[in-house]
Amino acid sequence: MTAVRTRAAARTAPAVPPGPSRLAAPSLFKQLVTDRLGLLSTAAGRYGDAVRMTIGPKSIYLFNHPDHAKHVLADNSGNYHKGIGLSEARRVIGDGLLTGEGERWKRQRRAIQPMFQNKRIAQQDTVIGEEAGRLVERLRSRVGAGPVDVAREMTGLALGVLGRTLLDADLGAHASIGHSFEGVQDQAMFEMVTLSMVPLWLPLPLHLRFRRSRRDLYRAVDLLVAERINRPTDGDDLLSRLIAGAREEADPRAARRRLREEIVTVLLAGHETTASTLSWAFHLMDRHPDVRERLHEEAVSVLGDRPPAYEDLHRLRYTAMVLEEVMRLYPPVWALTRVAQQDDEVGGYRVPAGADVLISPYTLHRHPAYWDEPGRFSPERFDPALPSTRPRYAYIPFGAGPRFCVGNHLGMMEATFVLAMVARELRLTGVPGFRAVPEAMLSLRVRGGLPMTVSLA
Repeated sequence: MTAVRTRAAARTAPAVPPGPSRLAAPSLFKQLVTDRLGLLSTAAGRYGDAVRMTIGPKSIYLFNHPDHAKHVLADNSGNYHKGIGLSEARRVIGDGLLTGEGERWKRQRRAIQPMFQNKRIAQQDTVIGEEAGRLVERLRSRVGAGPVDVAREMTGLALGVLGRTLLDADLGAHASIGHSFEGVQDQAMFEMVTLSMVPLWLPLPLHLRFRRSRRDLYRAVDLLVAERINRPTDGDDLLSRLIAGAREEADPRAARRRLREEIVTVLLAGHETTASTLSWAFHLMDRHPDVRERLHEEAVSVLGDRPPAYEDLHRLRYTAMVLEEVMRLYPPVWALTRVAQQDDEVGGYRVPAGADVLISPYTLHRHPAYWDEPGRFSPERFDPALPSTRPRYAYIPFGAGPRFCVGNHLGMMEATFVLAMVARELRLTGVPGFRAVPEAMLSLRVRGGLPMTVSLA
């Protein structure tokens, strides 16, 4: 009888996901370092919607089904804390909203939430239009000149918008911030692939660059804080709220450290995703002249020669469709990593406590079961007039569940206005011979920048 019960239990026990053998660990580690997107795409294509990969001391569970994403990110989100990549990045960017957990994260989320209410977002249309107008003029000055790095321009634009809409500050006075974040991102990814086993004090070139970048960031943040203290506002901006919260802490040194970490996190998360999305949008517009022409026609028809207003968002329908398709192919957050706190079961597969779990929008958005010709750029997929049977969690460019991106509406308004205003006035053309390669860092950026020439539309 005991043997019968044992066999029955074995038949009903959750399965272990398939995956490469432990002997493949060296090649997997090499891919983790050099080709993270290729690693995930190959694993999902070869083994299916659930894959277990053992790399060194880590067992990584890749789940690539909408139901899996729903379970991990929403239904049972309390069991899954921030995982590989962001947990290591905590050594680099501290314990801000991006990497925090528990009650501290909830307090941070509550503090920032009011900044993204629809009424307040609607009031930012003028600021975004002004910053986009400045971008157009900068690009117009390069007509007939040599190539411009569009990715760097998008970083500057996004930081400018972030400063004025959330912090009530001019980040143009801190132009080094964008460059400093590159050093921080490189270090954060190094922390991930080495599992934080390399001491930061070692004088490696990457560590030296990171220390310089972090020092420059902290200096810029300290200046922002000092400027705000010397020039108080009405307190309705995020910077003032964070400073006020720091004053309530008993330990001044700890308060200063946490204030720095929170501001650095806001700066990183608030500009990087929008800059990445816009960079890929201009690259894809160049590759698809028919899309670029239709964008131009819509911008001229809707906006005429005036700047955009909040009410134009629902009228710039094709522009929004283009951006949604851009984020399908190149989601700014390419991986959502978690660590299971307790044993769980996902899609019939056992996930032990302590396991690293990964949901990848990059692979999920290219899943052939939910997307026809998944590698093809086709904004028409997102035409709201067409019926869709696609599962809700097959498309998660802003994440899902309690950690759903709080700034998604502001980011979409910014990207929509910028894309429309540039398409109305200018044409950006790729440099012959240049190949845009996605680089999976904390965001999915264009490796090495995006050189393009500028001409009038």
